[in-house]
Amino acid sequence: MFYQIWATLLYLYGILNSIYQCPEFSQLTTQGVDGKEFPEPHLGRWYFIAGAAPTKEELATFDPVDNIVFNMATGSAPNQLQLRATIRTKNGLCVPRKWIYHLTEESTDLRTEGRPDMKTKLFSSSCPGGIMLKESGQGYQRFLLYNRSPHPPEKCVEEFQSLTSCLDSKAFLLTPRNQEACELYSN
Repeated sequence: MFYQIWATLLYLYGILNSIYQCPEFSQLTTQGVDGKEFPEPHLGRWYFIAGAAPTKEELATFDPVDNIVFNMATGSAPNQLQLRATIRTKNGLCVPRKWIYHLTEESTDLRTEGRPDMKTKLFSSSCPGGIMLKESGQGYQRFLLYNRSPHPPEKCVEEFQSLTSCLDSKAFLLTPRNQEACELYSN
């Protein structure tokens, strides 16, 4: 009798597991959005909203952050993007940063200049005005949610958390965004 109960439980588990799978998300393509080729639809201002990773340590760099505002622009060379950011720390300081991304041919994969181990993949988001990044490098992997609005609908954050949880990200970080974003500087 024990074996029949066990077999029934395993059978039910298999059915439930096949019904519930991770929600779909798709990597952005070079075809772009609304007929515009990548990266044009993704240029401009972005706000960092949330992060998720398998462990807290992979998100530790964001612990002192209240908010981050980014600007993505075309770089000075072909297949190059320039990313500028200003980080507002929880203690009120504004910290400017900048990166150069190199586009991978026929892909939306990005390589960070000076960090050959780091890979960045861009994914669509079901959230209006949203985009999701997957960063991976030596010893870490994390998903990051960005939006055109500093305060996207709560549903967007919930969907991001649900998706990343399904992808085995047990640690989750939501930026407080309690303070006003710092001004983006051109240099």
